[in-house]
Amino acid sequence: MKLKMGYFLSALALLLLPLFPGPSTAAEPGNVYRLLIVEAQKGEPYLSVRLAMLDELGKLGFKEGSNLQVKYYSIGNKEGATKSIWDAESGSGHDVIFLNGTVVTEGFKKLALGDMKHRFVFGAVTDPVGIGVIDQFDVPPKANFTGVCYPVKVEERLRFIRQVMPHAKKIALIDAGMPQSHSYRKWMEDALKLPEFKDLKVSFRSVEFVKSEEGHRRMAELAKKFVLELDPVVDAFITPNDQMGVQQPFADMVFKTATKPLIGLSKKEITDSWGGVMALYPDTERMGRISAEMIKLLFDGQPIQSVFPRCPEGGGYAFDLEKTKKFGITIPPKLLEAAEKTGGVVGK
Repeated sequence: MKLKMGYFLSALALLLLPLFPGPSTAAEPGNVYRLLIVEAQKGEPYLSVRLAMLDELGKLGFKEGSNLQVKYYSIGNKEGATKSIWDAESGSGHDVIFLNGTVVTEGFKKLALGDMKHRFVFGAVTDPVGIGVIDQFDVPPKANFTGVCYPVKVEERLRFIRQVMPHAKKIALIDAGMPQSHSYRKWMEDALKLPEFKDLKVSFRSVEFVKSEEGHRRMAELAKKFVLELDPVVDAFITPNDQMGVQQPFADMVFKTATKPLIGLSKKEITDSWGGVMALYPDTERMGRISAEMIKLLFDGQPIQSVFPRCPEGGGYAFDLEKTKKFGITIPPKLLEAAEKTGGVVGK
């Protein structure tokens, strides 16, 4: 009985560790920690996640150029490039490998899932369960991958549209045919079956996935024909949850081409005047901070099975008041107040 109770308490301690961590410890004096960063592509949202992650690591005592060595790659959304990076770096003794984005995480999964000599933390991955690196959130990871997803639930976006455009019934979603696009389309199709959204219709279109650092520009050009096709028959466009959608050229193209508003997926689409009218966006800075906390635990020697993958709740609102006025959109006061608190309001 005592033996069984000991097993029970050990298991319970493992389960509670991420919820009730011990006292925060600084980096060990004299140690140098090695972090390999590999990103799907340069630019957003990966830039914001990475900068927040490195900033938080610095606050936790791991400072680049001092006790933290960082090596960086970007694969330009070419999954095959992960093989050459793995061949070059797998024997270099990195303490943690940080994978920023879906395409790069999927690539390394094929190379190293289950290789417990290497520990991976992913960031900004839309559907880590769907691509098979974890089984679910908030439980011990099944192997050597853990991390933070890129969360804006489809249902929340549709409810946001209801709040800001209650008369909108027809929506256009043009995506880039990337792995995360496929997951997001399935989630959207499932959401539209719910009774609360039965009166909504989403017109789906996809462009070719262009695999290069500048591929998002070409994909935005390819999407223009669908914007022209759908603009006369929809009430709004929504930014796709993929690499075409989260960078400037797509939002800029929609704003210049369409007569209907673009409901964005990132804060910068609004605050940096990319062309979005309003957005319900995920908190990329928070993703970076959570990723840093996970990396710190691994630097401290915690087993990866005690670092549970996370899908953080919440996000923020952003509005361009000049554009909402142009499209005759009235923003609910509570949403406007929430956006103002996080610097998400521009224009007058």
